[in-house]
Amino acid sequence: MSFREIAVEELMMNPMTRIAKEWMLITAGVEGSYNTMTASWGHLGALWGRGGGMPTSVIYIRPQRYTRTFVDREPLYSLCFFPQRYKEQLGYLGTHSGRDGDKVAHTGLTPVHGPGYTYFKEASLVLVCRKLYRAPLEAAKFLNQQVMEESYPERDFHVMYIGAIEKALVP
Repeated sequence: MSFREIAVEELMMNPMTRIAKEWMLITAGVEGSYNTMTASWGHLGALWGRGGGMPTSVIYIRPQRYTRTFVDREPLYSLCFFPQRYKEQLGYLGTHSGRDGDKVAHTGLTPVHGPGYTYFKEASLVLVCRKLYRAPLEAAKFLNQQVMEESYPERDFHVMYIGAIEKALVP
């Protein structure tokens, strides 16, 4: 199956459902050196730029995640969304580390390598994003301490990345 590029403005999706309920894969790296992880936190919207803001994604990665090494190293990352039938594979990718072996091979998903990024053939939507900003979440900046206590009992605060959505690909 080949993918075609569409304008980001053509996307018809509910990001609350696609990210929080159906999950997505965050992937960074190129052929021979990439990693992916499942995420259920993130944002899609418009920020900065002229004329109403550029299309952007915001992702969050805990410091201990192996994928963070790749996202820090590479200028691009992809966000892949899948049909519901791939939920088990996404569950596996979210609970196993690429440090320990080829977790993608275990799932049977097929990596596709674009110029500077990797995505998956089975995805129903791929967003290719260029990193614009990175900042760690900090304890002192939480206005609601309950959220911090519930989400970060180990104080392993996520690193936030804002990326410009450069491509939207669909099968």
